[in-house]
Amino acid sequence: MNPTRNAMSWEELATYVADPIDQINGLNNPYSSLRLFNKIESEAIVTLYRDNHAWCPYCQKVWIWLELKKIPYRVKKITMRCYGDKEKWYLRKVPSGMLPAIEIKNHVITESDEILFVLEQIYGPLGQSLNEKEVLGHRRLERELFSSWCNWLCRKSLFQGQEEQKKESFKLVAKKFEEELQKDPFGWLTPISKDDGNKPGSADVIFIPYVERMNASLAYYKGYSLREEHPLINTWLSNLENLDEYRGTQGDFHTHVHDLPPQMGGCFTYSNEAQKLFAQEIDKGSGLGKLELVDLKVDQKSKNHYEALALGRVIKHKERIIAVSPMKNKLFDQPLRAALTSMITKKDCTPGENSASALRYLRDRISVPRDMPLLSGRLLRQALERTANIDGGDLGPKIPTKNRLDQNPRLFD
Repeated sequence: MNPTRNAMSWEELATYVADPIDQINGLNNPYSSLRLFNKIESEAIVTLYRDNHAWCPYCQKVWIWLELKKIPYRVKKITMRCYGDKEKWYLRKVPSGMLPAIEIKNHVITESDEILFVLEQIYGPLGQSLNEKEVLGHRRLERELFSSWCNWLCRKSLFQGQEEQKKESFKLVAKKFEEELQKDPFGWLTPISKDDGNKPGSADVIFIPYVERMNASLAYYKGYSLREEHPLINTWLSNLENLDEYRGTQGDFHTHVHDLPPQMGGCFTYSNEAQKLFAQEIDKGSGLGKLELVDLKVDQKSKNHYEALALGRVIKHKERIIAVSPMKNKLFDQPLRAALTSMITKKDCTPGENSASALRYLRDRISVPRDMPLLSGRLLRQALERTANIDGGDLGPKIPTKNRLDQNPRLFD
């Protein structure tokens, strides 16, 4: 079947947009500036300062903790240095520019662990306290796992034997993590309640941000499937993915693997067949399926929902998306509508000529969860790639590895 040339108008596309979400009392989301959990606004005495991109792992830790405890809080978003200049008003408040920070009654606290200590003192621990003996051991294990991951990912191996040694060192620590997970019948390190083990506790929250990034980066740069190699970690991640508190913060593989290099000082590839396949699928936007997200249902009804969410986010920012596109003079308008038409109708739609590079530029700059949920990002990336492929094989400008100034949030103020 030949692709249609009739891209829907913006007015026609708008009829498919999902209903607005309740950012204040509904599911966890990266857009809210106030979270109340059906409590009164005067209870929101905590202000969380976190990154605009919803990417910072230390911000994610505090963010999830607040959501699991259902503590009313406000959100103010700051630019990470990797993406642009820090806001001057924030530097006056926090001269180091460090993220995250919280403010309670004009008292500012920085560093994620210190923040959690203060929150524990005010609101009580999330299950076990961070200072309990068992949790202290878990915290040391998390740093050991982080160190072994960094050594493998961010330090170039001079020969194959060295690469294998780093891999084995990581696997040994990951198995220690699994041994700890095995101690709880629900698969958590420290569940909030011993009687109802459906929610993770303080130690689990400490592990979440970097295990999420390990899962993405080791697949892309090393061809290592964390979820297949470590079934108990896979179960732990799957349990997390069933929680709204976590899913609202979850990044996708494409976002992580291209945001990590400037943050970590570089990530080194170990080329092998699995690595090549994983990297190709991530880069073109297909994603890695269940290696990336396991238990969320993806039947046609839910696909339609996540497509509608993606559509709404693009329509909200369409003028700026078109303005910053490599295609100038608004020529990107029709190719963008063609890709969205393809996503919604499940039928190919021919874009304007010489648009492939601009479509792939946008594909490569969707940021999850900042812009949309993981499945929405996956479906939109796939539609952009499918539409670009009709026009040709031209690639967009390369994703920078020294910074991500191409993601500067001020472009979308």
